[in-house]
This record gives sequence, C-alpha cells and structure tokens, in this order.
Amino acid sequence: MLNKNKYRILIVDDHTLFRRGLRALIDSCERFEVVGEATDGLEGVKMQQQLQPDAVLLDLDMPVMRGLEALPQMINHNPQQVVLMLTVSEDGSDLLECMRLGARGYLLKNIDTEFLLDSIEKAISGDSVLSPEMTSKLVTRLRRQEQADEKITEALTPREREILRWLAGGNSNKVIARNLDVTESTIKVHVQNILRKLNVASRVQAAVYAIEHGLDK
Repeated sequence: MLNKNKYRILIVDDHTLFRRGLRALIDSCERFEVVGEATDGLEGVKMQQQLQPDAVLLDLDMPVMRGLEALPQMINHNPQQVVLMLTVSEDGSDLLECMRLGARGYLLKNIDTEFLLDSIEKAISGDSVLSPEMTSKLVTRLRRQEQADEKITEALTPREREILRWLAGGNSNKVIARNLDVTESTIKVHVQNILRKLNVASRVQAAVYAIEHGLDK
C-alpha cells in the first residue's frame, strides 16, 4: 500500500540491475517511495501519465524511445512534472538540450547516494540540480551559444533586422513590402538571406528565433 506522506518516484531505465539497485536505494529512504519502473521511454511516458509521480528519474539512452524524446512528452502532459535525467552521458550538448526541454536536473549515475536523494527532494521543492562536474559544462555551453547567437545577430544587416521584426509579428511579404515601401520581390530576397543567416528552414522558425533572442522589438 502506497504511503501518501512519501514522495512518489517513477524510474525509467533499460538496465535491469541498475533499476533494481536504484529502487532498493530509494525505497530504503523514508522520504520516498518507488511507484513504478519502466524499461524504455515509451513505457515511461505511459506510466507517468497513469501514475502521476512526484518525480521521474529518466535515463537518456534507451531502446524504443530515448530520454530526449520522452522528456518533452512528459512535460507536455504535465508542465509541472519534475523530471531528473539520470545518465552516464557527460556531453554538454545533451545537458543543454535536456534543460531546454524542461528537465529539472541532470545527474550522472556515478553520484553519491546522499547527493542523489537530496537532489530528488530539492528538485521536487522547485530547485534545479546538477552533478557537480556538469555545472561548468553548462556554463561553457551557454557561453558558446551566446557567442554564436551574437555572431548571427551581427551578420544581419539593419534592413534584415527590420524585416525580421515584421516576420516575428506574423506579417506576409506583401504587408512588409507595403509598409517599407519596397517591392515584394525585394522582401522575398531579404527573407531568404535571413533564413540562410539564421540557419532555419522557415519563416516561422525565424520568427521564433527573433522572439527568443529579443529581436522582435
């Protein structure tokens, strides 16, 4: 019988021995209770929707559906869902993508037992948690991303920035051309240059980029 006074945890990992050991560890702590185990991301998504756990411990590399695919589905189902990635990957790009998709934390499987249990509780309380060695990697990745974004922004001409603002407002080439008093074909050329410089495939993606980077104002 489940104890409602304990935090309810769902484990999603394809390695049976690791999963069993993790369950034994969590169940031995009076603060937590494992309510389910899933062997892949797809099963994890289904169990998350069914069980509504307080926190999900989600592996990154699994068959059927990877953690990076399961994570946004879990967040879409419940935007307040606490998901902690528990993985062997020390790749900074994996870390940044997981945090961007809504993970509350990124923990390596070699972490100390108490650190893991404390991290789960902190995440449920609203904090973001990282394995110590991943903190510097997150800062490095964010800095590189900022530098790349700065280079892209600098590559845009003043006219292209102006047109990008109009794109962010959802305006058509015809409307933009009329407001800027130029031909529609001229706007089309500018839009093509903007898409190329931003390395995006559509006007919608360009608009999203503009909004995310404050270029819509």
